[in-house]
Amino acid sequence: MKKISLNKTELNKNSASCVVNEYDFKDKEIDFSVGKINGRYPDTGFCVNEKVKELVYCISGKGKLFKTDGSCVEFKQSDAILIDKNEPYYWIAHCTVSMSCTPAWTKEQHRLIEG
Repeated sequence: MKKISLNKTELNKNSASCVVNEYDFKDKEIDFSVGKINGRYPDTGFCVNEKVKELVYCISGKGKLFKTDGSCVEFKQSDAILIDKNEPYYWIAHCTVSMSCTPAWTKEQHRLIEG
């Protein structure tokens, strides 16, 4: 069993509207993070995880995840969203979410796409 306190997380400011606390358990099979999104992320285009699915749980707030075809998934507190690998999306939200991937997420998997 392992525990990481908030003050031991790695804080990543992905943009002016997206800040993420990474809980790095040094485990290649699973990861965990908590993100705060206030506005649009990414600022332009889409983001995509090219290797793994992402499971998102909305802790508080609400928002929308937009797909490349223009459709969107609306969510609010207590909703869970499963984002498939290679599924481009962007956020417009004011929320706090927890995110987990298995196997674990890495920066090399994450890509921004112009669009």
